[in-house]
Amino acid sequence: MTDEQKIIELYRKENEAMVNKDITTLNEILTPTMELTHMTGYVQSKMEWIDQIQNEQMKYYSSKEDEIEGIEINGNKASLIGKNQVKASIWGSSVSTWKLQMKMYFAKENGKWLITKQVASTY
Repeated sequence: MTDEQKIIELYRKENEAMVNKDITTLNEILTPTMELTHMTGYVQSKMEWIDQIQNEQMKYYSSKEDEIEGIEINGNKASLIGKNQVKASIWGSSVSTWKLQMKMYFAKENGKWLITKQVASTY
């Protein structure tokens, strides 16, 4: 499997894990210092995000991939832009489907790609 294929697989694995509330997988694929910048500009730590998934303050019902673009690999760093239609209830909002664009950043540590940063917007 190429690095590009591994990065795409990691992106898809994260989307699946957040829908399935698979905290174990999220812990494995996110670096301890991973940060998620929400559409509001709020920057959330890995542990806060995982905690809010676990207690359903952030409840993801489905994630349908529309497109992956802009994959860049530079040594042990990489990024991509993924576009998914995400059905979710966030912080008590009513369930909605969001056209969510995620700019994802990755680092290769000990031969394994991990997610280091995510920046959410809409498309």
